[in-house]
Amino acid sequence: MTSRLRDAGHNTGVAPEFTVDPALLDAISPSGDRGGIVLGSGLKGEPLTISALRSMPTRIVLVGGLYLARQVALRAMAVGAWVVIATGRPAAWQMLPKAAGNQPNGRPSPLVQIRRLSPVELPRPSEDAPLLVVTDGGPTPQDLFPPRSPWQTTVYVLPYLHPQAGATANAADLVLMQRLPVGQAELAARLWRLPPQMMRQLTTLKDDQVVALGRNLWRPLRLVTTAKEQQLLGPVRRGD
Repeated sequence: MTSRLRDAGHNTGVAPEFTVDPALLDAISPSGDRGGIVLGSGLKGEPLTISALRSMPTRIVLVGGLYLARQVALRAMAVGAWVVIATGRPAAWQMLPKAAGNQPNGRPSPLVQIRRLSPVELPRPSEDAPLLVVTDGGPTPQDLFPPRSPWQTTVYVLPYLHPQAGATANAADLVLMQRLPVGQAELAARLWRLPPQMMRQLTTLKDDQVVALGRNLWRPLRLVTTAKEQQLLGPVRRGD
């Protein structure tokens, strides 16, 4: 489930398998395990996987920089998902269509679409072609593309935690947070009723560290970037 991390190789459930064009897998190292997305590694170096693409509508909130959001989108592509990015800064996402490449007729791959921050018709998701919608609309995003059908996951990219984003954050199945300033960590503690030690941990995370928060879940982890991803994304970092 999205609210549960699991050690790759020790899965407690079966996630679906998706297919993707071999050329895309050559551009992006496949980082999924039976339909899951390897998010990073645990304290002992073990890979940690989330089933972000699943047979129910799913919401994920990312609090942090564009690096994390783009890495999640790349890894969804690597396991065969359609990716639609709704953003007010399309130039910041052009590396995704570049990674997807072109069709044999020379046209851009339809697997990745960059859209404006306005309602548009989305591809119809299915078990064979799940859909990841990235809403990059600032700290208080409009819910333009709420997940309403199975196999659709909507990711909300929040550059920082804002009090007016509390409803969006609380509705999420999974929240991924990078390092927060003290004031935002205090807000996170109020939103999710975090004890003082967890609040302090949010202020001391390194650039390559993330906390995964969900129902009965608090899991610090370290982001890991493959060589091919690093060519596209650059080094792991907290900011944009």
